[in-house]
Amino acid sequence: MNNQIGELITELRGERGMTQNQFAKLLGTSQSAVARMEKGEQNFSTEILSKISSVLGKDIITLASGSISFEIDGGRKLAGTVQVNTSKNAAVAILCASLLNKNTTTFKNMPHIEEVQRLIEVLESIEVKVLWKNGDIVITPPKKFNLSKINRESASKTRSILMFIGPLIHFFDSFEIPQAGGCKLGSRTVRPHLYALENLGVHIETKTDRYIVSHKKLRANTIVLFESSETAQQVALMAAARIPGITKIKYATSNYMVRDMCYFLEKLGVKIEGIGTSILTVHGVEEIDIPVTYYPSEDPIDAMLFISLATTTNSEITIKACPIDFLELELLYLEKMGFKYKILKRYKAKNGYTDLVDIKTLHFKKLVALEEKVHSRPYPGINADNLPFFVPVATQAEGQTLIHDWMYDNRALYFADFVRLGADIILADPHRLYIKGPTKFRAADMVAPPALRPAAIILIGMVAADGKSYLRNVYSILRGYEDLAKRLNKLGAKVKVLRGV
Repeated sequence: MNNQIGELITELRGERGMTQNQFAKLLGTSQSAVARMEKGEQNFSTEILSKISSVLGKDIITLASGSISFEIDGGRKLAGTVQVNTSKNAAVAILCASLLNKNTTTFKNMPHIEEVQRLIEVLESIEVKVLWKNGDIVITPPKKFNLSKINRESASKTRSILMFIGPLIHFFDSFEIPQAGGCKLGSRTVRPHLYALENLGVHIETKTDRYIVSHKKLRANTIVLFESSETAQQVALMAAARIPGITKIKYATSNYMVRDMCYFLEKLGVKIEGIGTSILTVHGVEEIDIPVTYYPSEDPIDAMLFISLATTTNSEITIKACPIDFLELELLYLEKMGFKYKILKRYKAKNGYTDLVDIKTLHFKKLVALEEKVHSRPYPGINADNLPFFVPVATQAEGQTLIHDWMYDNRALYFADFVRLGADIILADPHRLYIKGPTKFRAADMVAPPALRPAAIILIGMVAADGKSYLRNVYSILRGYEDLAKRLNKLGAKVKVLRGV
């Protein structure tokens, strides 16, 4: 662990252009002490980790369950500009897809979030060399993956571990990976993954703590997706990428993270027809051995957090680099509720494909509840990860809003936590809640829900609430958002990071 902390300190110090001597002065220690830290030769106390995190502007390590919390002094109007970060869901998917390549892969401007870090820990444990370099990630594969040493603890914290199945079937006839973790959102079946791969000749046996994957001979084929699961589709894409011949994937979703996967695979020399449609035709290749650099696109869910925040607080902010094709319906719903905005600029993302816009949110007179229910659908419907951001908005809208979260077994239960902030909510069942507004938020002391988006919307409510709130154990937020407290404070919020509380 000390070696990993030392490597991270070295990398972050280098990104900030500090010498060891400069860093030592800011820490109030000697250059030789910094050198020992970076070599992993020094133990780290809670106090020194907190000080290092403060100097580098980055949480070095989650010390223990509940050790990182937010203190929010809320009720402020927000202003200023925020840049949308690289997509979490695209980043974790293409990290897994990099295993297909026998050569070096470079990903530009990758998000420094817990979910990415967990996957990197898994990659390093199977002897993949991963180097952070000025915000980019350089991946160099080993001659042979060592799955016997896979980091089970890190793997168990991310559902993305499922996506390792797609590339690893090309290197092993039989192997095991740990059971998937991630957000606590009830029963999330893996059967769509099993059904997607069985037509390619892959058999997956599910045990209580692991998946046993095997095949005799991989074959190109037609896959009918059991449901519109982006993860299952990405696994199928990675599997098909290195099976010579043509594989068709039907009932595909064309959501943002799937497109990023397709664009990356094309960079690797895999031809894919139908990107952006419901039928993908993959022309698989026998081997991939090419140095490649790829820019994953910006995150519509990150953009939606700030759109929801601006709407809930009726604030004027500028949100730069919003992937508009994956936000248009959400913006239309909000417009019909009374939200106002304008598009300042249109341009292409650095990947050359995604359409980006800069959005300025505007003051509005009032919000009014929609008569129609608000619910998610496969793309081009409202994104399932964007649906929660309508909850804080609905609490401020005149009338009653029905939010129907049909996809997850118990995520709506976490939405009902807004009652603690003063919201008027009736939970009809585990999927539907009625929200009556407008209500004035009040400060509260709460533990963050163990799911990313529900935790993020509670934070929005606390930023809007007058007084001092505490959101404890925010690991679920750190999984998907980089430097969120710092970004909120730049807009005029007052969010303090607390460690060991």
